[in-house]
Amino acid sequence: MQFLKLKILNSIHRCSSIRSLKKIHAQLITSGLLHDEFVLSKVSEFFGKHVGFVDYAFDFLNQSGLHVGTLPYNTLIAAYANSGTPKAAFLVYGRIVGSGFVPDMYTFPMVMKACNKFLGVQEGEEVHGVVVKMGFSCDLYVQNSLLHFYSVCGRWGGAGRVFDEMLVRDVVSWTGLISGYVRTGLFDEAIALFLKMDVVPNVATFVSVLVACGRMGYLSMGKGVHGLVYKRGFGIGLVVGNALMDMYVKCECLCEARRLFDELPERDIVSWTCIISGLVQCKHPKDSLELFYDMQVSGVKPDRIVLSSVLSACASLGALDYGIWVQEYIELQGIEWDIHIGTALVDMYAKCGCLEMALQIFNGIPCCNIFTWNALLGGLAMHGHGREALKHFELMIGTGIMPNEVTYLAILTACCHSGLVDQGRSYFCQMISQPFNLSPRLEHYGCMVDLLCRAGLLDEAHEFIRKMPLPPDVLIWGALLSACKVNGNVELSQEIFNHLLELESQDSGVYVLLSNIYAINERWDDVRRVRRLMKDKGIRKFPGSSVVEVNGKTHEFLVGDTSHPRNEDIHFLLNILSNQVYLEGYFLTC
Repeated sequence: MQFLKLKILNSIHRCSSIRSLKKIHAQLITSGLLHDEFVLSKVSEFFGKHVGFVDYAFDFLNQSGLHVGTLPYNTLIAAYANSGTPKAAFLVYGRIVGSGFVPDMYTFPMVMKACNKFLGVQEGEEVHGVVVKMGFSCDLYVQNSLLHFYSVCGRWGGAGRVFDEMLVRDVVSWTGLISGYVRTGLFDEAIALFLKMDVVPNVATFVSVLVACGRMGYLSMGKGVHGLVYKRGFGIGLVVGNALMDMYVKCECLCEARRLFDELPERDIVSWTCIISGLVQCKHPKDSLELFYDMQVSGVKPDRIVLSSVLSACASLGALDYGIWVQEYIELQGIEWDIHIGTALVDMYAKCGCLEMALQIFNGIPCCNIFTWNALLGGLAMHGHGREALKHFELMIGTGIMPNEVTYLAILTACCHSGLVDQGRSYFCQMISQPFNLSPRLEHYGCMVDLLCRAGLLDEAHEFIRKMPLPPDVLIWGALLSACKVNGNVELSQEIFNHLLELESQDSGVYVLLSNIYAINERWDDVRRVRRLMKDKGIRKFPGSSVVEVNGKTHEFLVGDTSHPRNEDIHFLLNILSNQVYLEGYFLTC
């Protein structure tokens, strides 16, 4: 009998079809092994891998009788819970309980796991009721599964009640509620609970708390958790290292993030994604492209998130050739486009001035979202295609997509760059009215002031600033000051300067602009006064810079900078161009 049992177990292990299993089923009946608990558990594992035969699985176990114990039934539920169709686990659980099966403490965690995976809130709450009724609500293993279920489904109230009712809590209990708070965006609550922990945290606990610190920008707290990781002897493994790096990136502490990245013993796609995306978000696009090159050398293949970030870096730098290469790489690798890659490509081509290509890609995206529309509208506005931007805005409204604050910023910029004063006024009123009812930010007010100033409507712009519900910043006063220079309005310039003094701005541009206004009007005492004020406040005029792309590589130049390795070649070529311009009859002016 033992030899036959081993032979049948081997057949079950090698079984790959329901037809073969039916033959084994017949052998089990004739051999009397149909009631062997271990053999039945192995058959249950097979059913878990073949989820299309739920009815047969139920009938099979029902035929064996309930006296074999809970192992085969729990194995079947666990197999379905771990499969791609977890709802089958709940259906099987319901049927076998209806046939008289009595679940135990190992049954409920598997059923709750299935409910987690298909987010079956109602089903999970039903199982919770059975748990209480059967007296398993004090079992730690069952309680943790309930807590995890409510956390995953975003029912932090239910998770909190289970946690409060627990007489004994282990690290899984604490981590389950902390991670649940993080999932639902209750980051402060997650950190507060972490500080109350009376057990030693594990890796999962640290990861959840670091996510919360990053989202809230709590750098000091994040550094404290970093120190605790070392103190508990966890070291910087891949999972904790990635979480720490993400926290530092979110807190814009790039030096520490880069140091951690360099110290990681191994790096996966998450590591590269975190540091590259972080550099892009923190306005270091050139560094992100250099790291992307290192990533390719390392052999790690970029995913859609990395490629979207790299395209955003190309857009910021105007690195068109690099962006085209990324698109070709995506197509060559057979990476399927999603809305993020499509939007990043539209944004990159639009900001690089290739509006036809941006429109071509935009029109090829089957379902554009508000971010895709904003990328297109922003590109059209940036390059002076104001009326085209307004036309596409009306098309967007026609599709039923609701504009947001970024959309109206693009539209107001389009009006500003194209001199569409009446349209700008109209769209600003539309923005703050029903059905959109959006709250303008300083950037929107700045666009309106700039629009009015460019049209020479200084009095209207000044009145608009006075009626603003928000205190104007240095950029808004600077726009009006620039218009004063164009229109020679020295008196208003002095008033604006008094407002700037109240702001205690460190922006050198407005001081230089005011100094130039006084110089044009030969008010040399005022010029000296402004420059003396700049010196007293320690305000320095930073040199201008430009970025050019050559053979896919970006080069940044500062005014007066001679540190470029090909500085002599650059100046030699500039002299040739200057001479050529002179010979053509043009004269260079400074």
